[in-house]
Amino acid sequence: MKMIDTAYLIAFFRLAAERLEDARVHLCTLDGQVGDGDHGTSMANGFLAVTLRLRMVNAADLPPDAVLREAAQAFLAEVGASVGPLYASGFLSAARALAEGPLPRRDLHRLLEALAEGIAQRGRAMPGDKTMLDAWIPAAQAAARAAQTGKDEPAIAEAASIAASRGMEATATMIAARGRAARLADRTLGHVDPGAASAALLVRVLADLAQDDAR
Repeated sequence: MKMIDTAYLIAFFRLAAERLEDARVHLCTLDGQVGDGDHGTSMANGFLAVTLRLRMVNAADLPPDAVLREAAQAFLAEVGASVGPLYASGFLSAARALAEGPLPRRDLHRLLEALAEGIAQRGRAMPGDKTMLDAWIPAAQAAARAAQTGKDEPAIAEAASIAASRGMEATATMIAARGRAARLADRTLGHVDPGAASAALLVRVLADLAQDDAR
């Protein structure tokens, strides 16, 4: 049985860092429409910092919860404001979900739920506030539904990715209620939330990892 283990997490952070670097300009452009225009830089730099930290501490020798704790520290150290505390809290919450060891990959929803819970608690946001949670929460819910209907791991991860993308697209119909974008109020209508866009990208990484492992 394939697991959400240390190797899986290292592969996720490595590929996520590459994809976020590729999307740096796009995410900054989205953020420039509703915020300070630095979201792509924050995410790309933050995930690069995580990969460097995991290399430095020989993460392959760590249990998965420790990998996530290292990720939280590295991300927060690199991105101290705005999105930094949110993802650090999400990673720490995910670490608690893995405290007793790796999870079966069919239980991807448990990892996603924990990550979303940590972000929500830190940011005090909820679905519909036009934040990254509008991608993370639908992803977790879709993964849970797919697992309950007996889908295999690639199908579960793909369902999560589709839901995250749809959630991201739906943010264009919302008015920001949290974060810096909330200052613009009605002017955020019609624009995709950059945090939801980067979250959808990260869930896509999980889906692509699942497809690669199935080949």
